[in-house]
Amino acid sequence: MSVKIEKGQRLRADIIKHLYYRKTLSLAALSKLTQRSLPLVTTTVNSLIADKYIKEKGLAPSTGGRRPLMFLLNPAKQKYIVAVAMDQLITRLVIYNLANEVVLPIQLLDLNINEDEKSVSKLITFINNSIQKSGFDKKSLIGIGIGMPGLVNAEKGINNSHLPTPTGQHLGDYLMDTLGLPIFIDNDSSLITLAELHFGKAEGMQDVLVVNVGWGTGLGMIINGKLYRGSTGYAGEFSHIPLSKSDNLCSCGKRGCLEVDTSLLVMVEKAKAALAVGDESSMKKLFKDSSKHYGDHFLDAVVKQDPLAISILSDACFQLGKGLATLIHILNPKRIVLSGRGARAGKMLLPAIQQAINEFCIPRIADQTSIVLSTLADNAELLAAASLVIENSQFE
Repeated sequence: MSVKIEKGQRLRADIIKHLYYRKTLSLAALSKLTQRSLPLVTTTVNSLIADKYIKEKGLAPSTGGRRPLMFLLNPAKQKYIVAVAMDQLITRLVIYNLANEVVLPIQLLDLNINEDEKSVSKLITFINNSIQKSGFDKKSLIGIGIGMPGLVNAEKGINNSHLPTPTGQHLGDYLMDTLGLPIFIDNDSSLITLAELHFGKAEGMQDVLVVNVGWGTGLGMIINGKLYRGSTGYAGEFSHIPLSKSDNLCSCGKRGCLEVDTSLLVMVEKAKAALAVGDESSMKKLFKDSSKHYGDHFLDAVVKQDPLAISILSDACFQLGKGLATLIHILNPKRIVLSGRGARAGKMLLPAIQQAINEFCIPRIADQTSIVLSTLADNAELLAAASLVIENSQFE
């Protein structure tokens, strides 16, 4: 949910936001980015230095003229951000400082949010236990950013697909009342897209599609340099386009959705079925290891070039590429970024996707779009969940 920021705090928040994303900036650069006068920016930066949010880094490298003084966020400032990344089966949590450095490493919770009736209470216990483990006082926490699957209205903190609350409140309101901290919630694919825009392969670009290859299949759209959410915040439900070759029932309740051919969960089920009829694969041994989820074992097998795993992945990626060919015709993006958990498969994702695009897309249009692999992968949603807090906080 969004927080109304008073006009007097807006410039402070904007300066911190720009430094969070760009690491170091001069007063002139901050003035240009915030569209405020240099004297006003200078005064505000000085106040942030006095409050220990910002510190001087020193002079910029020489470019032939007068070197400007550079500023960055102060990692010693005892203010922290809780980032939570939820998918259908696993919830991860990290705590960052203002310099975007990890101060509490990844905490994991096995949580099936589609089937566990106690999901909300388990989530609250997990967050509280993680904060306690960090040793940080709650007063030092700026807020909690949460990414999750489903139809999420980020403005109101509403998730229309998962996690009903005991009181009937919207999830964001319930978590804020229970945890006593500001809560900001967004769709997982939207957050992954924001991470690519600010930290990854979409940085500085205007028109990019970001595909979240995970337990489900998600999409985020960057149009004119900004995340496109649609009229009510639900744009990007790419995986529910009816492009499936099968008549299998999707989690959304409809049949024929692209997701029933392209999600990691479907790939795992296909692998299990193949093993059950006698196909040989390293996954036969891997799946016996209960310390990791089947999907992670499947990706491990892909990375190690297991023939069965690669064959299943290729079938899914061809269908994914067919869907992307449709989007290329409609949106003409400069780049498509393959991100999320499945991006760990690396270059194995590309051949079948490119084959489908070659087959179904007009060459003159397809040639204008590059397809690249994320370098953020699993960290994308956590990074963006933290930046969700930065975007909405006042920094008094």
